[in-house]
Order: sequence, then structure tokens, then C-alpha cells
Amino acid sequence: MFLHRLRLTHFRNYRHLDLVFEAPWTLLQGNNAQGKTNLLEAIFMLATSKAIHATQEREVVGWQAQEEPIPYCRVSGEVQTDGRLLEVEILLTQREDGVSFTKQIRVNGSPRRAMDVVGLLRAVLFLPEDIKLIDGGPAERRRYLDIALCQLDRRYCQSLAAFQRVLAQRNNLLKQLRDREISPTAPAVDAQLAFWDEKLAEQGARVIAGRHNFLLKLEQIAAERHAMLSGGREHLMLHYVPSFNPGLFSEQEFTLWRDGLLPEAPRVPLAAEQVQSAYLQKLATRRARELVAGATLYGPHRDDLRILANGRDLRLYGSRGQQRSAALSLKLAEVRVMTEVGGSAPLLLLDDVMSELDAERRALLLAVIDDAPQVIVTTTDWEDFTPEFRRRARCFRVCSGIVEAVNLE
Repeated sequence: MFLHRLRLTHFRNYRHLDLVFEAPWTLLQGNNAQGKTNLLEAIFMLATSKAIHATQEREVVGWQAQEEPIPYCRVSGEVQTDGRLLEVEILLTQREDGVSFTKQIRVNGSPRRAMDVVGLLRAVLFLPEDIKLIDGGPAERRRYLDIALCQLDRRYCQSLAAFQRVLAQRNNLLKQLRDREISPTAPAVDAQLAFWDEKLAEQGARVIAGRHNFLLKLEQIAAERHAMLSGGREHLMLHYVPSFNPGLFSEQEFTLWRDGLLPEAPRVPLAAEQVQSAYLQKLATRRARELVAGATLYGPHRDDLRILANGRDLRLYGSRGQQRSAALSLKLAEVRVMTEVGGSAPLLLLDDVMSELDAERRALLLAVIDDAPQVIVTTTDWEDFTPEFRRRARCFRVCSGIVEAVNLE
């Protein structure tokens, strides 16, 4: 798996870019706000079909696109995967309303859905703000799991997309029933919700089981990495915390464990069928509560990932150093799992992370880089990397959306 070429048109501060990657290691140097992170975001967009730093995709369209008859933004890349050379293209075009944009995705010129593109180029992105995985909200951690899993498992991506569609439709129905003040015991409620409950539980169970089982793989490797970073003083644990008991506990034990009063959870895989049965039961017993809220209160959209060191929740009790080590351990473990499950190492994208790390963490990250077939790294200071690394890498300087090759010898 290798990204040979990246072309950008009107992507953030890049009016035009045509960049060829010839070496396994690429080092991009520039001051802040020159476009280094934008370039990595474009590559990650090719891998995941989404813009990692935008709440709406139109945010990635450069202001200079307004000079075009029809404003647009294009991200395309030549990707070698499984012995094939593919051209992946994402095109955003302004609608007639002058505000929103349509998204078209093509592979070798043929239209494709977003989920058909995800996984063609697998990538792991390291960011300075990765500490949000530890101290941020549950949505940050769910998003992390979903991005990793969608690149590895197309069936998971399909189930996640189907769950989100059903969730929106079920929420709309619950809101309508609430606004019409229909009693939870009315026959009309059962008739209208039964179909959506079944669909929600079917797709949601696959998402929950997929996340739980992925974390079982991730935990073992992340614990090893974290032990190295902590000098063997800390044992890292990862717990997937669903919003209802999926069948691993008694109800009393689940309540205690969800509230952090039981430190351990069974380390066994979950079957989607097992989760689906428990999910349907939960929806049936909490229907009145959901009707009052006018929203679905249980499911993978309400779940969380708990990260502990020596039994203590790092979000609540971890120091900044412990949180940063745990975040790095998660990302390093993701690289290993993606390599083992996917059959090939992912593209590594590192955005100015060396300046955030001490010598021990840098050494561990550089050891992972040594094993990677392709790494693209950004920095503000050439001295963040050893002379040996700089000699082995193809080096570029980034300034105001212009990328130029440099020779440091």
C-alpha cells in the first residue's frame, strides 16, 4: 500500500498542488499556518472520505475557488494497493444555493459510494491533539473507533451507516409521537416502533460487537506499548462501555461497572446476536422514557471507551504525561492491529508530533516508522529529526500552500 501522487485543487490554502512521493519517508518542514496539516488532512480524506478538521465539508474549499465559474475543490491520489494502481478522486462542487456543496467520489473515473473508497488507502494519523482521545468527550473516542474500524472492515462501515440512517428515522418518529402526546401504552406506538426497533437493534448490535472485539485486539498491544513508556510501572486497560448491558454481566454488576465501581470486565468476544437480543429488551423496557425524551437513549451513539492505568480512569485521574502516553500507545497499537488484520501496514501521517514528545517517546515512535512502508511527517524544525532520518527522507519546504523540494546536504 503506497500513495504515489497527490493532486489538490482549491483545497484549503492550496490553489494547485501536484506532489509525487518517491521515497518511503517524506519530511515536510514549514512554519505554522503554511499548509502542512492541510496536506495531511487531504491524504487522510482520501483514506476515510471525510475531512478530519472540518465540521462541514465546504470548510475545506479554498477561498480562491470563488474565482471559478462554478466553485469546486478536488482531492485526488494515485494509490497502489493489492498490486493495483488506483486513482481515487473526491470532488466537491458548489450547489445552486451558493452555500452547500455536493460530493462526488470516483475510482479510476467510475462513480463510487464513500464506503467503497474507505480502506483502499489505510492510514493512521498522529496529531498533537490526540490527547483528546483521553480527556475529551465520548464522541471523540467513538469517532476514533469508527474511523479505524471502517478502514479495516467494510461490513462494519455498512452497519454503521445503516444504524445512523435508522437512528435518524426512529428519532424523528419518537419526536412526532411525543409532540402528539400519544400514550406509551397505545397500540399505535407498538405498531409504529416495532419495525424501527428491530432494524436499530440489528445494525446497532453489529456496531457494538465490532467495537468491543476490536478493543480486545487493541488492548493487548496498547498495554505493551504503555508499559514501555511508563517503565513498567503502569498497566493500561481499555473498556468498551455500552449504554446498556450487552449480556456480559448481571444487571447489578453492569450498573456498578458502568459507574466505575467494578474495575474489571470480562475479556471475551461479543456476538452480534447476543447484543441484539439485549438491545431489543432494553428498548422495550425503556420505551416510555424515550417517548418523553423524543429521542433514542440507548445504543452505540451513546457508548464510550474507558481508558485506565492501574485501574484508575485516566480521563478523571491521569496527569497530562500519563494521558499523552496513553494516547500515543493507542495510536501505536492501531498501527499494529491494522497491519495484522488488514494484511499490510497503513500509511503513517505524523503532524508535528515530535516536538510534543520526550526522547523516550520519540525513540518508540521512530522504531514504528522504521517498520512502515510509507511515512509522511511534518515539522516546524528540521532539528526535530536526526541527520540520519533527514538523509533517508525526501525533504520538502512548505510555505503559503507551495511545496518545494530541498536538499539538506
